[in-house]
Amino acid sequence: MADYRAMWEDLGMDLDTHDQLCAVLPDAFGDTYLTQGNRPDNMAFYDFVVSEIHGVRPAELIELQKAGGKVFGTFCVFVPDEVVIACGGAVTGLCGGSQFWVPEGEKVLPSGICPLIKASLGAHFGKTCPYFSVADIYVGETTCDGKKKAYEILGADKETYVMDVPQMKREKDIVAWADEIAAFARKVEEVTGNELTPENLAAAIRTVNEKRRALARVFEARKANPAPISGKDTLLMTQIAFFDDPVRCAEMANKLADELEERVARGEGAAPAGTKRILVTGTPLAIPNWKLHHIIETSSAVVVCEEMCTGTRYFENLVDEGADTLEGQFRALSERYMKNNCACFTPNPGRIADVVRMAKEYQVDGVIDANLKFCTLYDVEKPALADALAEEGIPCLGLETDYADNDAEQLRTRIGAFVEMLGA
Repeated sequence: MADYRAMWEDLGMDLDTHDQLCAVLPDAFGDTYLTQGNRPDNMAFYDFVVSEIHGVRPAELIELQKAGGKVFGTFCVFVPDEVVIACGGAVTGLCGGSQFWVPEGEKVLPSGICPLIKASLGAHFGKTCPYFSVADIYVGETTCDGKKKAYEILGADKETYVMDVPQMKREKDIVAWADEIAAFARKVEEVTGNELTPENLAAAIRTVNEKRRALARVFEARKANPAPISGKDTLLMTQIAFFDDPVRCAEMANKLADELEERVARGEGAAPAGTKRILVTGTPLAIPNWKLHHIIETSSAVVVCEEMCTGTRYFENLVDEGADTLEGQFRALSERYMKNNCACFTPNPGRIADVVRMAKEYQVDGVIDANLKFCTLYDVEKPALADALAEEGIPCLGLETDYADNDAEQLRTRIGAFVEMLGA
């Protein structure tokens, strides 16, 4: 990694503690990723990004700020990036995916809150993540009770704007979300000092749609048997998409998709033909949470799809590009984002239908429904999802975990038995 210490110091980061994180990440990444065989050549870009994860992109964001731009830190796929991009701002994901940040988060939160929330607040208050430090404003959303209360704590320390996500999907809820996007647009104009126009919003919608199309091409290639790329590599690509410049993200994902399509044509796989194919669903896997995929893919299986926010929900469904007024564009944005089948909605049959559909499209042998501890929303949906999959003859394994490694062997035992059962 290049020397970014002066930049981190200017950001007010705790350099001594941050050094501890930087010391363990290379080994963790190497053991998880670089030990894989037959990786696509274009994964080299994503390997480089991880090697400079707290350097290259934060430095770009700082340059944007020097030129008058603003950085919006977000925690959820419901926040419409298009509005920020249209006003000359940049968006960066902020969810924490490491046990490293959890203890600091537990200083301001109860221990019985999900590790993603604790890690996110730990990264902020511990001053060990440059993305939190560089953001001019945080943007939250009301997708779970734990996050809603966490945003109150964050907001007392740094400006935090919260979007009110409807809890149902009726017509009036789609209208309400369009109104909420319009209110967010006014906040973005205030922060950036730039006017939102139908023209610049239309351009931003096209940019983000191109990013979605590129990510979708990579996932489409995974439907082939043998799978041309590992689940770990695809997860990494998706995780980095939350941080990266959207135009570059689309460019690099398209290059990766080109290579994968060539692999498919040659019948070349990241895992041998006949390897058991797994779909993972449940709570999101924020970077650098690679534990579950690593255990699955070192247990004689390959992950071929993720029905989660760090998966298909991030890119499925495009925004209609036909509207030419802000009101029409806000409606188009609302319709697209309200198609995300988050467990916060009631009722939520769409997620179950999505998992069943994808299990068939990706030719999976089994589904692993993984829940972060204390995430009651996804935990409650487990029985209904398992029943729906059973009706289709698709085996399902329900798991609960967190960011710590002390359950790794237990997970390996259960996943190994599940994969063995698939081959019986």
